Amino acid sequence: MQFFGGSEISPSPPVPTASGNNAHMMYVFNRNGVCLLYREWNRLLHTLNAQQDHKLMFGLLFSLKSLTAKMDPTNAEKGNLGVPQLSGQGCSFHSFRTNTYKLSFMESPSGIKIILVTHPRTGDLRESLKYIYNLYVEYVVKNPLYAPGTPIRSELFNTSLDQYVRTIA
Repeated sequence: MQFFGGSEISPSPPVPTASGNNAHMMYVFNRNGVCLLYREWNRLLHTLNAQQDHKLMFGLLFSLKSLTAKMDPTNAEKGNLGVPQLSGQGCSFHSFRTNTYKLSFMESPSGIKIILVTHPRTGDLRESLKYIYNLYVEYVVKNPLYAPGTPIRSELFNTSLDQYVRTIA
């Protein structure tokens, strides 16, 4: 079962439109800001401990979601800046780019946030993030041994994720 179209995980995942991209790292957060998964592939510099890094990334996402909702030109009731938005509520962002990396973001209807940091020339990764979310549903959520809200420790998910990331890197 796929949550973003289709009936099951496609045997051939979507290939993003990118040129020379490398996946650096990926985060998976639940709706409460708990980091369920952190993976690194090509991260060269480590400046913070893992817990600080996760807090900063979640804070960045929270702030960007609040800012985009506040600046939404189509919504008259903007609310207060910093007030949490429900999944799918208000304006959202999909990615931003700096001169050294591109951050791609997807939030599922259940509040799962997937962040993929890649090379700055990477194309649109929305379909790739949906595919990764579908891997998460198939190999983590449907696993009867997985307790929601706990760190992801599924070898099958990790292996499938690593294989897919190599196709986009």
